[in-house]
Amino acid sequence: MQDQKTSPTSTDPGFKLPAQTTPTTPQDGMPKTAPDTASQPVEIAPGGATNTSAAPLRDTSARDLAIGGAVFVVLLAIYFFVRNAYVHHLVVRRVAPSSAGSAGWLMFVGLAFLSFAAVLAIINAAKYLTLAITGPLVVIGVLALIAALLIGRR
Repeated sequence: MQDQKTSPTSTDPGFKLPAQTTPTTPQDGMPKTAPDTASQPVEIAPGGATNTSAAPLRDTSARDLAIGGAVFVVLLAIYFFVRNAYVHHLVVRRVAPSSAGSAGWLMFVGLAFLSFAAVLAIINAAKYLTLAITGPLVVIGVLALIAALLIGRR
């Protein structure tokens, strides 16, 4: 029996590279005038001069962090007074003072974690609004608030 292999001279319609077409002159494929961005470096991140509709990616300045820190400290002071009012409310409802104190601190911690996530998201959403940073803060905050409500019912 003869081997059924095809020889290189057979008319096999297998894979072929497309024929290369070259322009008649090297300048035919080029635009007649160079755009303004032809001499600028390639921008990897969205935003900037080439994509003005996208939000510009920027690093967080010290001023933004200071304002965010001040807002967070003011919120903590407010939450401390809210904690005291909540503890007083629970004691009036005949909850044991130790349970009321624990529920108050859990509420304070829950509100603090949630507000910290919100402040970070407002300072620089592109940098801090990620699952790795905001996710644990929100989860701990929500769990602390749920625990505060459950402990306050005793």
